[in-house]
Amino acid sequence: MGCDKKMVMIGMLVAAATLLSGCAADTRTVGDSLGWTIPPAGDIAYRTWAAKEDFELGDSIIFRWSGTHSVVQVTKEGYENCNATSNLSLSPVQTTSPFTFILNSTTPHYFICTVDNHCRLGQKVTIQIRQFPSAAPSSLIKSGGIVSALLLVVASLFM
Repeated sequence: MGCDKKMVMIGMLVAAATLLSGCAADTRTVGDSLGWTIPPAGDIAYRTWAAKEDFELGDSIIFRWSGTHSVVQVTKEGYENCNATSNLSLSPVQTTSPFTFILNSTTPHYFICTVDNHCRLGQKVTIQIRQFPSAAPSSLIKSGGIVSALLLVVASLFM
């Protein structure tokens, strides 16, 4: 094999390794710098934050707060009514910050604060996993499509 082909192969392998290193799950802090608190303008803060994020399966979200707050995953009904009674709660109430939740399904995830009227004041968030078309770049990377394409190119060098 010629020196040029070896260099191309090494370049392709470096590119594949670089692409694969970007495939790890992401970690995001709920509300960014606001954190998990009663938002000053109501629930628009968390709705805006969640809408700009591209959540994928396996990503982690971290709820960080100071003061007296909590977080619990609830059903849609629990979210809409700010109610975490046993039949509407999907997890134990977390009272210690930080709390990390791993997005483990494509269904919407609803979270509220159970302290006093915090939820009714806007301390609640819906996390929706983005559904990408099968040909979208991020799904190609995560499914190995880019790596497969690179391997085909490298294999063609030896034909």
